[in-house]
Amino acid sequence: MTAAESAATAPSTPSGDRNWRLFRGDGASHAVAFPPAPPWRRLHPEEPDGSQTARPRPYLIDPDDADIVNAALHLRRPLLVTGHPGTGKSSLAHAIAHELALGRVLYWPVNSRSTLQDALYHYDAIGRLREANLRRSDGSEPGIGQYVRLGPLGNALLARDRPRILLIDELDKGDVDLPNDLLTVFEEGEFEIPELSRLPEEHSTVHVRTDDPDAPAPVVRGRVRCREYPVVVITSNREREFPPAFLRRCVRLDLPEPDETRLRDIVAAHLGHEALHDIDDLLEEFLGRRAPGELATDQLLNAVFLRKGGIDLDAGRLLDAVLHQLGGAV
Repeated sequence: MTAAESAATAPSTPSGDRNWRLFRGDGASHAVAFPPAPPWRRLHPEEPDGSQTARPRPYLIDPDDADIVNAALHLRRPLLVTGHPGTGKSSLAHAIAHELALGRVLYWPVNSRSTLQDALYHYDAIGRLREANLRRSDGSEPGIGQYVRLGPLGNALLARDRPRILLIDELDKGDVDLPNDLLTVFEEGEFEIPELSRLPEEHSTVHVRTDDPDAPAPVVRGRVRCREYPVVVITSNREREFPPAFLRRCVRLDLPEPDETRLRDIVAAHLGHEALHDIDDLLEEFLGRRAPGELATDQLLNAVFLRKGGIDLDAGRLLDAVLHQLGGAV
């Protein structure tokens, strides 16, 4: 990144100038021009079909950790990535997809209500019945395939010559039985859609909806089976342990919190080497406040971005707002 490019990543306001404040709290309406967003907060450019293309972002990883990623790729096993918030667990999936040219990352965020069914497919039986009633007068029958949409795991298991990459985010937030529910699918690389397998022989092949709205996928006799195991990255904040049977089938990577040298490398990768000038006090403050899991690396990036834009972080409570602890009550 050149000096000019680095300068373009931060608001161009002189230190101490109140003009950096877009919101003034004075009750008056102002027409303001928004400065460029931080590089990691810029939306991806939109394609003609409405989808968004992934823009590669710098990702720094220790060679030993990269070797663990490679082991999971060779073994065709899920990569279970643990670590405190902000250590780059989710970003790793996007880095792998970019380097290996595996396309857009399929994303399944897990919560306490998530089920395996959610990840595999959704069948809109009510929508099909409603449309069938509307069309009954002209004798037409809507095809069942348009009411079946594959979920992120279902899309990952479609038959392709090259694998897709699936990010299962924060699996430890899911139901205690969810990891075991995933085992058979991970081992067999296939699953059944009962609503399609029960159809008569003349409807043995059904085209269902996928993550690509313009490319429905054929499903034969209700079975979805991959030709190549997908690249699966599972993240966990270690809120609870997983069953031994599940852990045995994963390759585990624990990402450490970056030290001062790695933090400087991360700042330079995102904001340019020029951003490293005059941030020693910010680094010292960040490291002094950081306890395990209570500050994330992107909070330091936020502070450096504002500092380089000429914003006085020492004014009022601004620094505390940016470097706030993640643990405890809010």
